[in-house]
Amino acid sequence: MRPVLWIVTPAVILAGAVTWHFGLLTPGPDAPKAKAVAPPIPVVADTVRLQDVPIYALGIGTVQASNTIVVKVRVDGELQKVAFTEGQDVKAGDLLAQIDPRPFTAALNQARAAKAKDEALLANAKMDYERYKTLVPKQAASQQQLDTQSALVAQYQAAVEGDQAAIDNAQVQLDYATIRAPISGRTGVRLVDQGNIVHASDTGGLVVITQVKPVAVLFALPQDRLEDVREAMARGPVEVIALKRDGTTQMGQGQIQLIDNQISSDTGTLRLKALFPNDDLKLWPGAFVNVKVLVDTRRAVATVPAQAIQRSPDGFYVYRVKADDTVEQRPVKVGGTRDGVSFLEAGLTAGDRVVVDGQYKLTPGARVSARQAPAGTPGTDGAPGGGTLTSASAESPA
Repeated sequence: MRPVLWIVTPAVILAGAVTWHFGLLTPGPDAPKAKAVAPPIPVVADTVRLQDVPIYALGIGTVQASNTIVVKVRVDGELQKVAFTEGQDVKAGDLLAQIDPRPFTAALNQARAAKAKDEALLANAKMDYERYKTLVPKQAASQQQLDTQSALVAQYQAAVEGDQAAIDNAQVQLDYATIRAPISGRTGVRLVDQGNIVHASDTGGLVVITQVKPVAVLFALPQDRLEDVREAMARGPVEVIALKRDGTTQMGQGQIQLIDNQISSDTGTLRLKALFPNDDLKLWPGAFVNVKVLVDTRRAVATVPAQAIQRSPDGFYVYRVKADDTVEQRPVKVGGTRDGVSFLEAGLTAGDRVVVDGQYKLTPGARVSARQAPAGTPGTDGAPGGGTLTSASAESPA
């Protein structure tokens, strides 16, 4: 057989899936193609921090004046002067009104005159008694006369004591004609006008004074919180925060003063009383407020922004950013959430990074390009709920 001679030219020679083209070996049309690499998914991430977390029990309460006094007159007479204005802040002992004092002054003077008369009779009886004491041994007077004179001295002494009691009573009646504030507080609407005849038997009063500094708040908690509150009070004063009905604006901060001695069988709630200094007068008697009671503080617990927490049929989880910039689903146990911050009882440790925005684009194992959460995010440094001391707060479920 004659040998075959192959001559390579610039022409293209096809041989299966390989093409020889100008001396270069390139993949043919039937060769497998290389898989393209997907770009990383942009997300926002934050770091798990250890913080002290206060645990609050929540309730609804009513502001009450710590003392409410209806000022009434205690003697009859003409109301000559009203010395206060409606809505005025008064101190204990301040003059409120004046009743015509002349009848009571006259009665006082009469009692003093009666005492002076009886004191003169007593002095004369004592002198006679001393004379009889010297005459009886000389038999110039009888023992019966001496005894009678001794009884007379005792009679006048009793009369003088009765006169002094009458003077004291007249002085009290005169003092009642001057009406003073029994407590410090704020006056309400004037109930009697100047010039009227007032009586001690009148059912109404002159004015109502309410003490608003300090002020009390009566509120209710579920009965299940009884042991939590008692244990907190055993550790020391229990802080109470009063909020507006929006649940965020703080109105004042006080302490629990009283746990009621029984639980309401109708509502299953426990009544408590807290006292607030109320120096800024933000709490007004009769107003409804939301109440937070600090029952415990958990030290150095893991916290994350609340938006990092995701829910699945199996429970809560977060997307944790691993060292190779991929994410994994990490189950977590959430202890509570407040002010945009969640504290965790299990699942993460300090320093872990979690995705706080962009989770909807993620699947386990996805590669991400994570940027730090901005400072305005709750739970981050410099944001509401951030910091290290009672920075996040958790509301214990009621």
